[in-house]
Amino acid sequence: MTAPVAKYADAFAALDTTGAPGWLADLRSAALAEFNAVGFPTTRNEDWHFTSVTPIAERSFRSAKPSAAPTLADVLAATVGDPSWPRAVFVNGRFEASLSSLKTLGAGVRVGTLADTLKDSPDFVAAHLGKLATFDKQAFTAFNTAFAQDGLVVRIAHGVKADAPLHVIHIADAQAAGCMLHPRLLVVAEPLSEFGIVESFVSLKASEYFTNAVAEITIGNGARVHHYKVQRESEQAFHVGTVQVAQGRDSAFHSFSYAAGAALSRTNIYSRLGGEAAEVRLNGLYMVDGSQHADHQTFVEHIAPHCASRELYKGILDGHAHGVFNGKVYVDPEAQKTDGKQSNHALLLSGTARVDSKPQLEIFADDVKCTHGSTVGRLDDIALFYMKSRGIGAESARALLTYAFAAEVLETVELDALREGLEKIAFERFTQTEQ
Repeated sequence: MTAPVAKYADAFAALDTTGAPGWLADLRSAALAEFNAVGFPTTRNEDWHFTSVTPIAERSFRSAKPSAAPTLADVLAATVGDPSWPRAVFVNGRFEASLSSLKTLGAGVRVGTLADTLKDSPDFVAAHLGKLATFDKQAFTAFNTAFAQDGLVVRIAHGVKADAPLHVIHIADAQAAGCMLHPRLLVVAEPLSEFGIVESFVSLKASEYFTNAVAEITIGNGARVHHYKVQRESEQAFHVGTVQVAQGRDSAFHSFSYAAGAALSRTNIYSRLGGEAAEVRLNGLYMVDGSQHADHQTFVEHIAPHCASRELYKGILDGHAHGVFNGKVYVDPEAQKTDGKQSNHALLLSGTARVDSKPQLEIFADDVKCTHGSTVGRLDDIALFYMKSRGIGAESARALLTYAFAAEVLETVELDALREGLEKIAFERFTQTEQ
């Protein structure tokens, strides 16, 4: 395969690096060199065995140019949540101040673009950017690190508990066609703080483009962070997102991933439980049909004792869609009293849809409780028969059972507005009135 740099050298040379500190230039160059060295992953790579990124690798995406901002009404109509939440809007990878509203953020929460924070607090960015999401042998993280020009930096002060989540909205409009978008998110939650973030990735027009997002989240001792990701991009687009988390003592991280868009999507969520009694909950739902491909990979590292992890992922597939779940739990020899549970379930609505599930446990401690379960099946014929015997039409019965399957994992969303919005989308998708 052609080295990536051969296709992206001109785009890298054209990046606007005006005023950037020397260490950032060095970081970008090192990331580009690693990207060139490892190339795009192939199915010979164990972590990518079930997902071929050839459709991404064979294309040459260009950097996005500034475009006219859509209307706020268009943005709110395309997203799910409470319009009163503070929001940061990016259009084709660039921050759009006219659509953003950060004034309602409470005291103790500082939010700024990556470019502005580099000017105001360069030492803070230098201390955190690229420290969790390292790019050694990680092609897409290296790609993002080399090309990310805009993003968001969030700092939550010690003991601050935010009243409302921050909604980070990534919009792709018609001008995104043929482009690559590399948003970066950096979150630092200081000890005993609590904060929620909703990241929405949406398209205003069906077009082919590539989103390659990276988030780094540092959670201090006793802090709690909730991260919700909603991926509803164009079904012609490509999406790779990586969330890298480091947790301190008594901390908690809750992640929810919803994936229904893109021709090919991959979400990586990695959490390192480095402090005693930390807790992580990873939940997700993907709903795909046609020829869509949706992949979720999780990696939970239990490094300290008395930590707990819970995972619940569900997939609903129709047509020729392909779903992948690869969940890995690692338990260090020092991580005694680990309590880990992982569940992955998929529902196939057609005979041509397929799922690959690979739960993995690597346990090097002897006093632990770790379990995993994975199922792939079709709708229960007995339940369908029972509902039809009660006067419910065949299609309605099928749709209601499918919605019920999705509802279980949607109930783990703690934000009412987001949960109700996603439930409405699922309900409308699966419970259309029988003709």
